[in-house]
Amino acid sequence: MDGQHRLSLPLEVGLTAAIVSVLDEEPMSLVVRPAEAVSEPALPSGSFDPLKHRTFEIGLRNWVTEQTGVPLGYVEQLYTFGDRGRHAQVGDRDPHVISVGYLALTRAGSRDVDAATGARFRSWYHFFPWEDWRSGRPSQLDGIILPGLSRWSGMAEGEERLARSDRARRLFGDGAMFDDETVLERYELLYDAGLVAEAQRDGRESVLEQQALAQAPLAPLGESMRFDHRRILATAMGRLRAKMKYRPVIFELMPELFTLTDLQRRVEAISGRHLHKQNFRRLVESSAVVEPTGDMLHATGGRPAALFRFRRDVLQERPSPGLRVGGR
Repeated sequence: MDGQHRLSLPLEVGLTAAIVSVLDEEPMSLVVRPAEAVSEPALPSGSFDPLKHRTFEIGLRNWVTEQTGVPLGYVEQLYTFGDRGRHAQVGDRDPHVISVGYLALTRAGSRDVDAATGARFRSWYHFFPWEDWRSGRPSQLDGIILPGLSRWSGMAEGEERLARSDRARRLFGDGAMFDDETVLERYELLYDAGLVAEAQRDGRESVLEQQALAQAPLAPLGESMRFDHRRILATAMGRLRAKMKYRPVIFELMPELFTLTDLQRRVEAISGRHLHKQNFRRLVESSAVVEPTGDMLHATGGRPAALFRFRRDVLQERPSPGLRVGGR
């Protein structure tokens, strides 16, 4: 077709933010409920206005504050999303949204959210319950995920069947080898296998095949999100878990003064893994990323605990001061 006569679909550049805080030892993501999508929560998002905003990040900070009242600290661009849940259908004339995803950290809590906006913090394990190993192996693994992946592998033949089985085994099969950073890869696998609601919404054939083989409606795996926002949140989770090991981003989620127990619990919340107390303390001491203040926290009913602060000088001393934690 002649390029002059080809009808082009309009594009819109949006900015979508996975805004993370840790409240009551839970990693929380700020979500909103758009009026046109009452049944599905969404990540805060808005359009980039090149006339109003000099950079993407300035635009992001501006409308997040306007929409939710939450101030942002650390901000990092993740990826550009434009496929799953955003693909145009034949005959569509609405703009196709290309979204630039961001990870943003904040120390804000529920009281800092403008209630009039409808925004609120939700645990990210509400959307990804299979990622939380702090109390042991998640029940969804043996009850829903592994049987579903086995059915999905059995739908294929030959090398494809072996590839599916290997992918499922690598990402979900062995808790001892569970890689906390591959959050997106696990979500993508569940999507391809037709085990998450977004796959049904997007018309994946694997959903119908799963229901036929299971001879029952599929049980929900976490709450679905608007468009591909759960995919964006999965990307943010994996990025933060990885970055925490080689950069001191965890301290963007800590108060100025904290105990080592507080620090351990927040690291556990983000990583989704329980950590050995003494090993964690030795790791923190050897990394020299914190320093004692000389003050004590006198908690009611417990022994006084030493208070620490983040050593910002460590950023000049070496390039990669992080906490290379591992599960127990």
